[in-house]
Amino acid sequence: MNYSPRLKIKYNENIKLKLKEEFIYKCRMQIPKLTKIVINQGINIYDKNTLNNAMENISLISGQKAIFCKSKRDESGFKLRKGTPISVKVTLRRNRMYEFLDRLINIALPRVRDFKGVNKNSFDGKGNYNLGIREQIIFPEIKKDFKQNIGMNITFVTTAKKDKEAKYLLYLFGLPFKK
Repeated sequence: MNYSPRLKIKYNENIKLKLKEEFIYKCRMQIPKLTKIVINQGINIYDKNTLNNAMENISLISGQKAIFCKSKRDESGFKLRKGTPISVKVTLRRNRMYEFLDRLINIALPRVRDFKGVNKNSFDGKGNYNLGIREQIIFPEIKKDFKQNIGMNITFVTTAKKDKEAKYLLYLFGLPFKK
């Protein structure tokens, strides 16, 4: 079975050539690519139902089983004990990464109320991009009968050395940046 996601084909046929023309790389290994997408959701540690709902929702959104991230030390100001689950995350690579990116760009982001584009200044200086989503109900996989709407952070990790290269890469994939 030789299935390949639509954005992966687009990257191999079009995006690589445009990046090479724009930034003039000497070697094809220098061309930036998307290596992984990490979806992270902080949760309320006092409610077990919230924990399980967050795990289930992130798994539905990503198509891959999520894991709990536990606290590394005690923090008395937050009434937090070592080993307590504080967030849920999933790391997407290869085909699942491209499928999630396609669904995010074409289905989920247009469902955001008053959407004008994503922030173009959320790069970390090393070619990675962070996108914060306030409502998880923009994904059609989520049932609307839950009590608490929790936001999430989506991190796009690239091999780009500069933010300008990473921004152009994500722009070519179709991520709608604000003007």
